[in-house]
Amino acid sequence: MLKYYFSEDNNMIKSNTHQNGCWVSAVTPTDEELNTISQHYNLDKNVLQAALDEDERSRIDVDTDYKMILVNIPVVEEHQDKELYRTIPLSIIIVDTAIITVCSEESPILNAFENNCIKDFRTQMKSRFVLQILYQTDILYMQYLHNIDKKSDEVENKLHKSTKNRELIELLKLEKSLVYFTTALRSNESVFEKLLRSDLVKKYQEDEEILEDVIVENKQAIEMANIYSGILSGMMDAFASVISNNLNIVMKVLAIVTIVMAIPTMLFSAYGMNVNIEGMPFAQRPYGFFIIIGSSVVLSIIAAVAFNKLRWFK
Repeated sequence: MLKYYFSEDNNMIKSNTHQNGCWVSAVTPTDEELNTISQHYNLDKNVLQAALDEDERSRIDVDTDYKMILVNIPVVEEHQDKELYRTIPLSIIIVDTAIITVCSEESPILNAFENNCIKDFRTQMKSRFVLQILYQTDILYMQYLHNIDKKSDEVENKLHKSTKNRELIELLKLEKSLVYFTTALRSNESVFEKLLRSDLVKKYQEDEEILEDVIVENKQAIEMANIYSGILSGMMDAFASVISNNLNIVMKVLAIVTIVMAIPTMLFSAYGMNVNIEGMPFAQRPYGFFIIIGSSVVLSIIAAVAFNKLRWFK
């Protein structure tokens, strides 16, 4: 979808056509829309399609007709009543008469600008607009990282009561999300550092403060992602060991029960053989059957007590 926005008197005005100083938002654009942008702003179509590749890394591309800053932003999607986190590219292309953003999906970052929820936002102030997008990206990363931390705590509480694989799989998905976040944040960090050292984007004093805040927030997000990833990894290893230990305990108890039950089985098997009854103890007595049953029960109890004293049941 292709949208044109223009700031006027602290208001965000949506336009149907291009005008100087506007913001062109291309979310899941079609080939026809990409051709329209490419022809109007004299841009190579491949530049516009860069953000549509989910494997694209963060980078800066500078040409005589444009400057492109590509970063990875976080997104969340619902899957089987579970929230999954991943990252997608967002390209910010600066041309003489406009600023263009291209993204493959809707994002809260761009929606906040569209709804005029960002303070001191003007489409004509290109440098500040770029830095504000980067700052909102870091804020969204921090928000999603806090959500991941809360979800890991919820799953941990469930694991204390359940030993099913479902909780471990959910932890694995959260850890996978953190890997995506860490990779994207480190890739974004190199872009931010390059912006700080270079003059690719004109920076006024207030803009430099915003860029410094962007770098600080990004570093903090990287540290949080590393900490949460380490906690999740340790938690998964610990609970995997607990589940394995519980399985060993169950197998040990079953083995002991099998040994205890094998005692009467041996007696019954001996008396079930087709041999002369004169050689079998208690075979000719009127209460011989009950004596054999009682003997097997007593021997089983003795074996169970012995195993219990050895603490093999625990």
